[in-house]
Amino acid sequence: MNEDWRTLTDVDKLIHEPSRLMILTILVSVEKADFVYLQRETGLTRGNLSVHLTKLSEAGYIDIQKTFNGKVPQTICQITDTGKQAFLRYREYLKSVVEKISTSG
Repeated sequence: MNEDWRTLTDVDKLIHEPSRLMILTILVSVEKADFVYLQRETGLTRGNLSVHLTKLSEAGYIDIQKTFNGKVPQTICQITDTGKQAFLRYREYLKSVVEKISTSG
């Protein structure tokens, strides 16, 4: 096996999970997003979205603010600088994998 292929396991597994990748892709393209918007855009259940947001928050990739819009609770999510950098590294990583595949054949 080519040593270069072993680097495929170096992927940021937190981001690589499809639901979290989808969430970060949305958050990197907007200033902020509320929970309802993220749920609608991702198609995730409330519980599933909540679990993924918690994991991203614990990693420092997003900030979560719990506020009120009048008397209605509102959860606002925003990608952090750490999250943006991780996302950009992940994107560059994927580009390099595609490049390796393109040049190996």
